[in-house]
Amino acid sequence: MTWAIEEKSYSQRRACGLIGLEPKTYRYVSTRGDEAIVRARLRSLAGERRRFGYRRLLILLRREGLALNHKKLFRLYREERLSVRRRGGRKRALGTRAPAAVPQEPNQRWSLDFVSDTLDDGRRFRILVVVDDCTRECLALIVDTSLSGRRVSRELDRIIAFRGKPLMIVSDNGTELTSHAILRWQEERAVAWHYIAPGKPQQNGFVESFNGRLRDECLNEHLFRSLPAARTIIGAWRVDYNTCRLTRASAGSPRTRLQPGPDRITTRTDSGYERGQTGGKVRCSVTPRHFRRRSEMSYGRYLSRQKLK
Repeated sequence: MTWAIEEKSYSQRRACGLIGLEPKTYRYVSTRGDEAIVRARLRSLAGERRRFGYRRLLILLRREGLALNHKKLFRLYREERLSVRRRGGRKRALGTRAPAAVPQEPNQRWSLDFVSDTLDDGRRFRILVVVDDCTRECLALIVDTSLSGRRVSRELDRIIAFRGKPLMIVSDNGTELTSHAILRWQEERAVAWHYIAPGKPQQNGFVESFNGRLRDECLNEHLFRSLPAARTIIGAWRVDYNTCRLTRASAGSPRTRLQPGPDRITTRTDSGYERGQTGGKVRCSVTPRHFRRRSEMSYGRYLSRQKLK
């Protein structure tokens, strides 16, 4: 087009007619804004939170004042090759399943579990995970090479000192959680302790779901050179989880209201480690997704039957 107009002195209409192009298409000027800033920030956020998909990245960008359509962001997300690779699959149970009851108030039920990982020199360490099943807060991530029943009871006492006593604690049948120290602690504190059935981790689904996020977003993303470094990194991730991380139960809003927590009492194994702050209250009384789908399906069947009548 440019060659025909400048070299042959053809009119714009004649040059467009020779190649079968509409003149208005040739004169069109794109009004799309500069996407360099959005692309750069998108790459930066994706690098900081490597396991976040485009939906959660969109919420983070909107918080920073960038007005974006989800379809446009998805196009940029694909062009930048930022898609999150899925890690393996999971076994799905067959038959009917009843959803677990969700506590309606904080401190109604806590969940406990252990997670294992290794340092770069091959030494193994364990993490005691304590989660509030209602607010989904991570109350503690205790990192050490050995966590006995007495140590678990001391950590629970420290949490209760600033958080309050729970009505029930749910855990598996590990030797640390069935020891005499824990049994004596239950009786002295008058806290109900429920042990799940052996080989049924789905009965403790809240903490198991948290363990998956902890391993996916923190443990698999860092190389721990020492135990103090592991405590620092895991503690910082816990604070970020309780304050900034997006949650489906709260409809994409983060936990922003913090509850004050005292500094951790240091011991020989806990030197140089300070506890962060726990997250605020988040109301989690939401209807499960499969219940909503079932109700919508039933209503659609009702309308179709009314039309047939």
